[in-house]
Amino acid sequence: MNEKKTVIGQAAVTDARTLGLPRMLLLGLQHLFAMFGATVLVPILVQGYGLPLSIQTTLFFAGVGTLFFHVCTKMKVPAFLGSSFAFLGGFFTMANMNTGIYADMAASEKLQYACGGLVVAGLLYVLLAGIVKAVGIMTVMHYLPPVVTGPIIILIGLNLAPSAVNNAKTCWWLALVAMGIIIAANIWGKGMIKIVPILLGVVGAYAVAVIANLFGATAVSASGEVVPLMDFSGVLAAKPVGIQPFLTNLSGSMAKFDLSAILVMAPIAIASMMEHIGDMSAISATVGENFITDPGLHRTLIGDGIATSLAGFFGGPSNTTYGENTGVLVLSKVYDPRVIRLAAVYAVVLSFSPAFAALVNSLPAAIVGGISFILYGMISAIGVRNIVENRVDFTNSRNLIIAAVILVSGLGFTDGLTFQIGGASLTLTSLSIAALAGIALNALLPGNDFQYGSSPSDDTASLGKY
Repeated sequence: MNEKKTVIGQAAVTDARTLGLPRMLLLGLQHLFAMFGATVLVPILVQGYGLPLSIQTTLFFAGVGTLFFHVCTKMKVPAFLGSSFAFLGGFFTMANMNTGIYADMAASEKLQYACGGLVVAGLLYVLLAGIVKAVGIMTVMHYLPPVVTGPIIILIGLNLAPSAVNNAKTCWWLALVAMGIIIAANIWGKGMIKIVPILLGVVGAYAVAVIANLFGATAVSASGEVVPLMDFSGVLAAKPVGIQPFLTNLSGSMAKFDLSAILVMAPIAIASMMEHIGDMSAISATVGENFITDPGLHRTLIGDGIATSLAGFFGGPSNTTYGENTGVLVLSKVYDPRVIRLAAVYAVVLSFSPAFAALVNSLPAAIVGGISFILYGMISAIGVRNIVENRVDFTNSRNLIIAAVILVSGLGFTDGLTFQIGGASLTLTSLSIAALAGIALNALLPGNDFQYGSSPSDDTASLGKY
């Protein structure tokens, strides 16, 4: 491998060993900071829904999943796999499932069934990888155009909006502090500050909360009671070092499988797979290598999918390639995947600290709410961007009908649809109905003229045109 090459007129380092070990270690730490805020936020949000998703398990499988992804991609792709926000809607739905076997079920067991759905979702990546290898990406994307994936992504964010408000209203001023820091860092920040706005929002608002708590600040609990703004009892009781929670209670952590839970979680893979393809395009453009061709999209999909299935099987969240770490590549101009693998090792080491997990869990709900205001809205905005960048023509009745049915199905079927099949109860959630309806209509209605890979403009983020 060459030590340096020119990308967009600037020298880039492709072998970080030439920089020396101390600088390599620091560069790996920078990638850890980039992924950290968003990765730990996923279990915090899921815990807010009532499901006990572990921060330690999340960090462990982010690191292990990243290392496995690198093995699958021949050590060539400088990508970090962190927790996926796309599946938050699925966790939220599972937390509120109260029909059939889920009636009066403990939250810990609901999480196991949700994770079983993630295992299947990850296997869908592998299935798509096989199809891509067999028939080519052009054929696959013809049936998953932005007119289908865009509205589905929009729905994921919109369905989560009430959760953001419920958390924020526990202490509105603190939620606004978190929002303000994120906005300021993202709009006016430079360099690394602009890349890690979520982490800065968490840390900055947490520091403000600690000071306010010393002066007797309060919050309102879910039951309407006035409580102290922060509670450090869990931090004081936690050990600095400990083994993974899923290892101490394997039977209580491993995934369980039920068709209703699978139909809640698995369809979300449609949106997350499109996100993966977009991320691979972005990383390729950043580094100046076509990773979709070499090592191949089928390999990156397999790496991402099996990492997700592995995490889900042991009670962790799904994984996805992280745009934050792509931003670090742009900033540092160091494209060596070894640096990413160092960050993965750091994440695994950090996952063995219960005290650290407890410190993260002490984050006030209002900060989570403030961050969620931005985050959930951004999920929906990404769906809008997907539609706009690919210039979906909504003067075309076909496209309008597909998007309309997806949006109404996703927002209208608030309680989903429950069927009795034999003696079993099967529930289709609103997002499942929307995904199935959109894919079916796109396949059946005439006039599907989407062309993957033919950019309608000079915007390299675009995946195709109509």
